[in-house]
Amino acid sequence: MSQQGYVAAPPYSQAQPGMGGYQGGYGPSGTTQPLYGHYGGPNQAYNAPPTGMLKSPAVGLPPTPLSTQYSQNGFSFLSFPNNVQELSTYNSMPPQPQPTPQQITNQMSAMITYCQHAHDNSFNGRRTNVATAYDWCPSYGWCSPMGAPPMAGTPLMGAPPMAGAPPMGAPPMAGAPMAGPPMANMGRPFPGSPPPGVGGFQQAGPGTAGLQGFPQQPGRHRSDVIRQFGGPMAGPQPGMPGGFPSGPSQLSGPPQKKLDLDSIPSTIEVIENDRLRYEGQIYTTNIRGQVPPLVTSQFAVQDQGNASPRFMRCTTYALPCTADLAKQCQVPLAAIIKPLAILPKNETPLYVVNHGETGPIRCNRCKAYMCPYMQFIEGGRRFQCGFCNCVNEVPVFYFQHLDHMGRRVDFYERPELSLGSYEFVATLDYCKNNQPPNPPAFIFMIDVSYSNIKSGLVKIICNELKTLLEKLPKEEGSESSVIKVGFVTYNKVLHFYNVKSGLAQPQMMVVSDTAEMFVPLLDGFLVNYQDSKAVIYNLLDQIPDMFADTNESETVFAPVIQAGVEALKAAECSGKLFIFHSAIPTAEAPGKLKNRDDKKLINTDKEKTLFQPQKGVYEQLAKDCAANGCSVDLFLFPSQYVDLATMASVPSHTGGSVFKYNNFQVWYNGDHFLRDLRKDVQKSIGFDAVMRVRTSTGFRATDFFGAVHMNNTTDVEMAAVDCDKAVTVEFKHDDTLAEESGAMMQCALLYTTLSGQRRLRIHNLSLNCSSQLSELYKSCETDALLNFFAKSAYRAILNQPLKNVREILVNQTAHILACYRKNCASPSPPSQLVLPDAMKVFPVYMNSLMKTAPLVTSTELPTDDRAHQRLSVMGMSVEETQLLLYPRLIPLHNMDPGSDALPAPVRCSEERLSDAGMFLLENGHSMFLWLGQASPPDVIQGIFDLPSLAHLQPNMTALPELDSPLSKKVRSIVADLLEKRTNSMKLHVVRQKDKPEILFRQFLVEDKGLYGGASYMDFLCHVYREVRQLLT
Repeated sequence: MSQQGYVAAPPYSQAQPGMGGYQGGYGPSGTTQPLYGHYGGPNQAYNAPPTGMLKSPAVGLPPTPLSTQYSQNGFSFLSFPNNVQELSTYNSMPPQPQPTPQQITNQMSAMITYCQHAHDNSFNGRRTNVATAYDWCPSYGWCSPMGAPPMAGTPLMGAPPMAGAPPMGAPPMAGAPMAGPPMANMGRPFPGSPPPGVGGFQQAGPGTAGLQGFPQQPGRHRSDVIRQFGGPMAGPQPGMPGGFPSGPSQLSGPPQKKLDLDSIPSTIEVIENDRLRYEGQIYTTNIRGQVPPLVTSQFAVQDQGNASPRFMRCTTYALPCTADLAKQCQVPLAAIIKPLAILPKNETPLYVVNHGETGPIRCNRCKAYMCPYMQFIEGGRRFQCGFCNCVNEVPVFYFQHLDHMGRRVDFYERPELSLGSYEFVATLDYCKNNQPPNPPAFIFMIDVSYSNIKSGLVKIICNELKTLLEKLPKEEGSESSVIKVGFVTYNKVLHFYNVKSGLAQPQMMVVSDTAEMFVPLLDGFLVNYQDSKAVIYNLLDQIPDMFADTNESETVFAPVIQAGVEALKAAECSGKLFIFHSAIPTAEAPGKLKNRDDKKLINTDKEKTLFQPQKGVYEQLAKDCAANGCSVDLFLFPSQYVDLATMASVPSHTGGSVFKYNNFQVWYNGDHFLRDLRKDVQKSIGFDAVMRVRTSTGFRATDFFGAVHMNNTTDVEMAAVDCDKAVTVEFKHDDTLAEESGAMMQCALLYTTLSGQRRLRIHNLSLNCSSQLSELYKSCETDALLNFFAKSAYRAILNQPLKNVREILVNQTAHILACYRKNCASPSPPSQLVLPDAMKVFPVYMNSLMKTAPLVTSTELPTDDRAHQRLSVMGMSVEETQLLLYPRLIPLHNMDPGSDALPAPVRCSEERLSDAGMFLLENGHSMFLWLGQASPPDVIQGIFDLPSLAHLQPNMTALPELDSPLSKKVRSIVADLLEKRTNSMKLHVVRQKDKPEILFRQFLVEDKGLYGGASYMDFLCHVYREVRQLLT
């Protein structure tokens, strides 16, 4: 085989030296290339590749014919024409002559390539697919090569000819074209406010605002992008190629053909291939650095020394050995940790280890807990720490002899020696004031102002609590919950209720001095529900009537949280506040807020202030709550702006959640709200938690993203942490990592259980280390990468203009792919965009992230909605961010009602919709049932009991319960999805071409954005040009 031939990929659990023979790095420094630097770091030169390797032929000429190529590692080719213009001159370029049919034919025949490599098919290896080269022709667009397997269905040729303009790409990002090495600050794309004009990021001049992330296009108007009721248009339209500028002659030439989605990497195909590979399999965790199945696959985990991927996932499972390699590749090094994740019923629950009064065995130096990475020596009398290499004495009670392999003979009898995840019972040394904790408490705090009474909200809350309190979370095996409950109502003043079991009637005590908040009663406020059931029922019946005639519309908010903190502090327990609130707090009291929603700030450098919470009272409250184990869950029912960025700052620092129901009406939002409330109250949770992540020598945890509070640089404080909350941890190099020993990390979570017991939950994970970038790239996990990028970008918008944040996302995408192409991929013509196999759908997720509400600049998006999504994402796990950035679009019109299988999802694009179709779309937060205008009458009759689609009522949020097989099947699918997801979702039934359809279309993430932003196809073209700039 030629030098371009395939080198068989090793099992990915082992680091392999010297793959492919390509040099690491970007070559020696000292070139005269333009400089490209990171924020706050020195500029570095980016060297061109060796002469002739990637040099473009003259503009207008077809590329040199290619022979069949084979890839060295798993990657995909997307090919572009060689006659690409420089980005810096793109908009001012004169029109080029239309290519002749013969030129088109020559180019098409020259670009057909097929590349394939043998794969490691072992179960523990990285999932791989046949890599196919997809070429770009200036007149026909994306073309699947002859003889190559199609990605989904039969590949089609088709794209609009651009009448002499370059193929669809993007202009420079309002600044100089990129040239230079990756940002030196590799792991963290948003280190701080950038100096103006640094490293290829220039500030755009006036009038450059346009489609999201790209400059305004000449001759284009916003009305061209968003048609009334039409949503974003799928793919380029005549005279409008995607979200990017075109040459002045773009309307001339032969008729345009539609681009073929099947010719570019498909998220659906990647998910389906992974599902088929792992479904029904047992994933064992006994191999260092193995890449787990995707979060979308169903599989069982057997813990054999590393934590389950349900608890910990990494952006890559092979760390670069040196900081220089990390800077070069730009792949962030991070772990996403969901410490209290729920395990499926077919997996073994975590073992609880109790060492009595002596407590857990730890390293004397680094304080790491006993785990499988500790090496016992000297006949078992000592152990060497796997994290800091310190040698420790083994306590007498813990001594055990070693077998012929140097392993303790009780290895399989002790979970801490053989498993990746387990729990220790904590001693009094781990408790506040060296006292065992009291059982936690839930306090329900209800806003009884005029709007909440009038809407019926207070009544349905009180009715729901009667049944919900019977289902308070409890420790597995316990007969009943030991959680105590308390009740507060408020408007301008606070009402506390004594519900002691001996009372015939509940007693109300009013606190009107909100400036100096205190709890007027101790005994009788926090009670056991079962003991005080009759009194609590009486209270919940009376509250709606008690305030039925209120005219009070002003409310307080900060004193409500303060009252909850004081109550928990007085009871010496941790707990959670459930606050039901409706309006911006305008009453004279601490924490009073003013309306600061200024649409004039949109698309300016001051837009970031809209996301920043107001400091002072709420900042101090967050610290008090974290210190006292008081978590806050906020249910908001606003009819206008409430400054959510400030009001949600306490929940977002205490492990809490924020739920929002705009213009609440019981008939419209009631079921949605009640499902959320039930899920929230009943979920498994730990209180008063502190988490620390320890690592082996050579790297360390440097940054943390989540609904957490940081008092110092190492301790992650969470007043509560539930089974859905995740913390994303970023790592940086301290020193060189050794390939032989790998890299280890240990997450230790100290928390109070539902029964009031103090415990330590330990998760251990070992990764490979490699000096070969190819190992790093094929060990990447795209879903985890996007979780990190989303959280780091959403934090960055607090301090940087949105335009800069979007530019950094695009630039980092280009750098990651440019580094892969230069150092890992086989030599290939410059017309190809080479994607690592493990990251071939990375661009579609990144483009979707850039079109999310917090990162688009539109005056049409409510500020509170943008702030809400920003804060929600910060605590999300990998599963949630994956679904948020690529919703599931499920066709229901052709399914078999008698089958138990869920129909296979299709690509999230308008091209997949059909006039006679019915589709269900969900992203974990919203759910739509879309009905085509030509939907068959029998389908409408079977689901809605209506003769035709025209009889369907607008604003439907629930499906009627009919006895037809189709109705039962659709309702079953909806119910299953509502049960699986972290949050409840409100169902929207929308008809094609109705006005509400515009809400549905904004979730078709492969199309152009509703509020600006490129289609997936256009973004790929733009990334290709950015990569090309870096490599020439």
